Amino acid sequence: MKTVNMHEAKTNLSRLVAAAAKGEAFIIARAGKPLVKVEPIAPEGSRRLGFLIGKGVVPDEFDRIGAEEIAKAFGR
Repeated sequence: MKTVNMHEAKTNLSRLVAAAAKGEAFIIARAGKPLVKVEPIAPEGSRRLGFLIGKGVVPDEFDRIGAEEIAKAFGR
């Protein structure tokens, strides 16, 4: 991961943020000591949770499917 000093970060902030938004996280340091890590909230092209909501159906008996076989396997 790339580390840049504070002055370089100030000078090239737009370029660094654009790269971070594409998934290239970086660290900003002061006097060689790492201070913060800059990384994207969600990389471009990534999918969010819930993108399949409403696209399928879960049967009512879903949590009981195979219950008899499982019970037999554990001697119940």
